[in-house]
Amino acid sequence: MPAKPKWAQLADHIREQIASGQLAPGDKLPSTAQLRVEHGVSAGVVRQAVLVLQTQGWVEGVHGLGVFVAERPAS
Repeated sequence: MPAKPKWAQLADHIREQIASGQLAPGDKLPSTAQLRVEHGVSAGVVRQAVLVLQTQGWVEGVHGLGVFVAERPAS
């Protein structure tokens, strides 16, 4: 079985941080540059991971301000 793409691994990592409470609703995600260095990936990988998380409703991008953890409905 092939390994998961790097963007999927990064998205899983951020999703786990949100689910565990390490990142709370309203918290700002690290910048693309910070995530690139921290995870040893390209800017494109970070963008793809964030795009997937936005599509799934985990995070929200605010133009000019950054990407923030979305408010999650009570489960």
